[in-house]
Amino acid sequence: MSVKDSLEKSLKRKIINTVVDIMEKNPEKNVDKIFEALKMVTKDKHQIEQIETVHKYYKTQPATYQLVQNILGKTDKKCLKKFFTNFFANANWYAGSKRSKYLDEEDTKIPFTMLISPTMQCNLRCKGCYAADLLDQPKIPIEEVDRIIGEARDLGIYWIIVLGGEPFFYKELLDLYEKYDDVMFSPFTNGTMIDEKLADRIKKLGNVFPMLSVEGEEKETDERRGKGTYQKVMHAMDLLNERGILFGVSTAVTRLNIDSVLSDRFVDKLVDKGSKLNWYFLFMPCGTKNPDYDLMLTPEQRVYLGKRTHEIRKTKPYFTMDFFNDAPFVGGCIAGKFFFHVNVHEDCEPCIFAHFATQNLKDKRLIDVFRDPFFKELRHRQPYNKNMLRPCMMIDNPHVVREVCEKTGAKPTDDGGKTMLYNQKFKETIQQIADEWTPYSDKMWKEVYNEKGNDAFSKG
Repeated sequence: MSVKDSLEKSLKRKIINTVVDIMEKNPEKNVDKIFEALKMVTKDKHQIEQIETVHKYYKTQPATYQLVQNILGKTDKKCLKKFFTNFFANANWYAGSKRSKYLDEEDTKIPFTMLISPTMQCNLRCKGCYAADLLDQPKIPIEEVDRIIGEARDLGIYWIIVLGGEPFFYKELLDLYEKYDDVMFSPFTNGTMIDEKLADRIKKLGNVFPMLSVEGEEKETDERRGKGTYQKVMHAMDLLNERGILFGVSTAVTRLNIDSVLSDRFVDKLVDKGSKLNWYFLFMPCGTKNPDYDLMLTPEQRVYLGKRTHEIRKTKPYFTMDFFNDAPFVGGCIAGKFFFHVNVHEDCEPCIFAHFATQNLKDKRLIDVFRDPFFKELRHRQPYNKNMLRPCMMIDNPHVVREVCEKTGAKPTDDGGKTMLYNQKFKETIQQIADEWTPYSDKMWKEVYNEKGNDAFSKG
């Protein structure tokens, strides 16, 4: 390490220690100092711009001010400290140089985030779940999960999203969260297994940010997930909130529940329960031989989703992420570039919905997956469309997934992947859906994003 690098590291470590000290005392009274420190420990220009935008909103928008004050004032001090050190300092600053080294030296992109499904076992049987056909699959042995997480961290991946199945069904994972205490873990959970004992363990760990799946109010949730599920999830939120644990909500938006999950009543209840963010996903026709296209959003609904999530973000103390309509902020699709998915068979897929792979991690190092032509081809093609409101290679630009798989030799990892690549009815139907979305997205791209990705929603 050069003298310059050593001095820079020492300076930034002092900055981190200063912020940690603030967070352990009076964080809500020192917000400006925290924002300035976040910018100083962040190397990525785009991320710095995002931090500056949030800081500006904090100063000018009451809803953002309230959200930041809620996070800083009501979060358990250990959870707050871990969120800052693991997510901002480790994942962004410390690990940034690790990841960029591979890109600079060999054109190999190390993703920012790893998604992993260590088990598909679950205590629920939800209608339309993409994992429904995999519930009887054996879980990845805990020693293997340990190895994968360790290799990911060594490469500079400090944010790991744990999927399934039900992550808390795999109890040994809690010991790995404790072992890798410098990594941020986000289990996407149905919430029904969170009791007082588990909530206490999560608080003690500090580095676990649960995301609870909620897809509407009681009627909609129980119809899909089983009677009584909604009340169990609401109780889980109360347990997390009482302990000052940071948590959010994940919502699959369908043609049937869109009005419910975007309503003031739904959002206000989640805010009251202590949720800090909502991650909205479009329902995707994947993971099954017989996809249900009727649950996919209409073009009009997809436009409404984008407008409404931006409106919530501006007017309520709540952060919303719309995985598709927010794509212009991150340069279109980020699958295989900023995140990737390890499925229960250890196949390495671009994302949770893209069930295709060229590499399997059994007896293979993680770095070799990123060196493979499959992920490199995806990255070099991104964005797949100059209109980044059509970001997806499967439902917006369906020719892309077929072309990339043919060129790189990627194979389907389940029957849903086979349907997407080879079934003629699927090809025709999904192309029709893409064509129907095109004029709406073009109009929205021109009027809202000014064809440059500039977010006119935030201008009121």
